[in-house]
Amino acid sequence: MSKRKIVVATSGASGVNLGLKTLELLPDTIEKHFIFTKNSLTVQEKELGAILHDNEDISASIASGSFGVDAMIIAPCSMNTLAKIACGISDNLVTRCASVMIKEQKKLILAPREMPFSAIALENMQKLATLGVVIAPPVIAYYSEQQTLDEMENFIIGKWFDLLGIENNLYKRWQED
Repeated sequence: MSKRKIVVATSGASGVNLGLKTLELLPDTIEKHFIFTKNSLTVQEKELGAILHDNEDISASIASGSFGVDAMIIAPCSMNTLAKIACGISDNLVTRCASVMIKEQKKLILAPREMPFSAIALENMQKLATLGVVIAPPVIAYYSEQQTLDEMENFIIGKWFDLLGIENNLYKRWQED
């Protein structure tokens, strides 16, 4: 049985560390691919344990539906990237991979990092949600009683892993008393 293939991409929004931490916490049983943009942190392949892809390389393997990527998460997802995806613009590897996820009906999670959301951003999110794209901004819940920034990040990433069907113990789950 081949490994699941998951793409993690970061775009030029605040919170790049969430995308990097998501990549780091993905289990080794998953084939990891990472797309970095010029506006996000540039990291070394050895540190991430992932195959690095330049955002300008739209001929990369992950840009093709036949490569068989199982899921993609863009964390953080800038409003520019979200708008391009909503309008079908595939002018870089991040937006091309997102377009492939939509056409192949594969799991695509966008983590928009903006507040407040403009009416235009909300309209784009609604359009994408109707296509099956999961809109999952990095929002914490207080029932898990996070005390540190690291615990808050783990909660958010744990929720994203839940959406991807990846078992995790990154946060305290809701329990009855």
